[in-house]
Parts: sequence; C-alpha cells; structure tokens
Amino acid sequence: MDNIKVLMVDDESRMRKLVSDFLTRKGYIVIEAGDGEEALDRFYADKDISLVILDVMMPNMNGWDTLKAIRKNEKTKHLPVIMLTAVNEDQKMVTGLKIGADDYIVKPFVLPNLLARMEAVLRRSIRQKEISQDVIQSQVPIDLLTLKEKEVLQMVAKGESNKQIADKMFVKEVTVKTHLNSIFKKLKVANRTQAVLLAMQADLVKN
Repeated sequence: MDNIKVLMVDDESRMRKLVSDFLTRKGYIVIEAGDGEEALDRFYADKDISLVILDVMMPNMNGWDTLKAIRKNEKTKHLPVIMLTAVNEDQKMVTGLKIGADDYIVKPFVLPNLLARMEAVLRRSIRQKEISQDVIQSQVPIDLLTLKEKEVLQMVAKGESNKQIADKMFVKEVTVKTHLNSIFKKLKVANRTQAVLLAMQADLVKN
C-alpha cells in the first residue's frame, strides 16, 4: 500500500524512528508525534492521514484521551486507530476497544506483525467505505423532491389524472406536467409507474 499516510504517536523517540523507518521502506508516508496534543495538531493540519498508530501511556495527553478526541470529530470518527501498550491487561484492551480502537498491539512486538495488523485494518476501512457508498447510492432520493412534488406523487399513486391533480391543487395541467417532469428527473425514472414504485420503497405512499 504505497503513499498511504500514517500518524505514528509515541513519546519514545526510538520507537517512533524504528516504526517510521520500517514503514517508510514499505512505501508508507509516516508523520510522527510525541504525545496526544502534538498528534491532534498534526492530525488536523493534514487531512490525508489514513491510519493512526497510538501509544497509550504518554505525557500531556494519553492515548485514550487522544482516541476519544478523534472519535468525537465528525470528519475523523471512522479513521482506523491501532493502540500500542506495554501492559498486557485484558481489561485495558477492552476499555480501548470500547472507546473506539480498531486493534491493539502489546509491546514489544515484531514489525512485520504491526504491518500485517495495519494492512488488515486498512482493508476493513476501505471495505466499510465501499459499503457506505453503496448504501448511499442505493437510497431512494425522495428527499430531493419538494413538498409540492411529493404531494403530486402521492396523488399519482392514487391513480389520479393530471387534470384531477390540477383541479385539487388549483393549478393548470401544464403545471402538473412540470412537476412530474421534475419528479422523473430527480428520481431518474421514465414514467409514473416507476416513480410510484420508488415512492412506495421510501414509504412516501402505501401499497
């Protein structure tokens, strides 16, 4: 995975350099930070960071508080985060996972293991984005319609003609046709039947 930016956060400069040098050789771009506060500054200054490696025990702001800050931000709440800890305690790992960590690695660790965990987390993140995009694209765009257009579509679903709709809305038939053309365009359909089917899927009308 080339040119992916990783934020490496650890108060031990030796650990940062070790991980940074290894990941750089593997094609990653690594940004370093010595504590949580510095991490957030770096993080918000660079919008292209794809993954955070975050040590738990650090001065100024520890890893858990940093993770909470990341998860509270709407733009970064889904960013993959791998926690590093020198303490192999199940309860602390559970706490981190509940806060929102995607994975946990206990120090000391071998670098290939870190890389494998990173790649697994990144794959999950990419897949989740694809699923989210599919959901967005599959959603019925009924919300694009104006209140008037929804009203027209509801009457169409009842089988009413353009003239009947025009009479009820106290407008001319040409106005109803204009509304229908706008509805077809927004819903990307070709006729009244297709529009009604989409309206039924969105629970705008009942079958």
